[in-house]
Amino acid sequence: MMYEFENIITAYQKNKRQGKPSVLATVVALEGASYRKPGVRMLIDVDGKMVGAVSGGCVEKEIYRQSQSVFEVGIPKVMTYDGRFRLGCEGILYILIEPMELSQNFITAFRNSLDRRESVHLQSYFTKKDQELDRRYGTLVRFSNNTSYTIGDQLNTATPQNMDGLEIFKQNLPAALRLIIIGAEHDAVQLCSFAALSGWEVCVIATDSDPKELVNFPGAKSVINTRAELFDMNLIDDRTAVMLMTHSYSKDLKYLLRLEQATTISYIGLLGPAKRRERLLNEIMEQRPQVSEAFFDTIHGPAGINIGAETPQEIAISILSEMLSVFRQQPIMPLKNKKGRIHS
Repeated sequence: MMYEFENIITAYQKNKRQGKPSVLATVVALEGASYRKPGVRMLIDVDGKMVGAVSGGCVEKEIYRQSQSVFEVGIPKVMTYDGRFRLGCEGILYILIEPMELSQNFITAFRNSLDRRESVHLQSYFTKKDQELDRRYGTLVRFSNNTSYTIGDQLNTATPQNMDGLEIFKQNLPAALRLIIIGAEHDAVQLCSFAALSGWEVCVIATDSDPKELVNFPGAKSVINTRAELFDMNLIDDRTAVMLMTHSYSKDLKYLLRLEQATTISYIGLLGPAKRRERLLNEIMEQRPQVSEAFFDTIHGPAGINIGAETPQEIAISILSEMLSVFRQQPIMPLKNKKGRIHS
């Protein structure tokens, strides 16, 4: 997940300012089943403080113990963790542990990539030889402009023969899911908080007649005070969901008419009963006779899944669950009824 990688980079910068060395642990291969899949990462500082996780909590202590040799000699290594005997997960994890030493150019490129909502490509070089230190191990990060940087200063991919005999784990990290909340009442604060905790990039749209600030919405990346006619359509891409929470029929209608002009949109949520939704959709058809059926397919009202939600917090969980099901293209069902693996 992009937000997990961002948290790691932010933690690295803090450690760097404090003069604390850091290592990066990445699950690069898996045999069997595990709590999390290859590509999960965590940062460990020299004092043992961790940011991120690679399991439900059972593997992390062993990773810290094994990272001591990497801190001491500054050379990456791979460790294996056999969960068949310790976790009951029937899987063997291969975890690359490498020193982190990021250049300022890397930091700048990464932050610019986040602002432009671009994907980041990572390649980790390793073998499945347990606890073997090897300077050829490490991770290369490539950005959309084809610039690339290494996580540490050991990896050298300039000469292909250096990579002979190594396996490569490749991962593409797309931009974080973005949630645009249109409305600034108490329930919007709750949805913002839950979405931010789940790794969404949250933008809150308040009215210019009753402006709000970032401090009013913990976890939000931005708060914009505007009105429907001036809403910036560039905020919307194919990884963006919009939740209308103005509690005003006329304002919701104005925003829907504005959103109908979006070239790509995956989810629009509405509050209120089905009758209110139908009234809104009928009025849109009257004002925009050429509106596409695809646009109507993106509208979910009442937003959320049926979990018996009553409080604003429970409603936020219900709405976020439906949004995730849309972006991940997964049917909503109890996991006990799913055939095969829980995670694809």
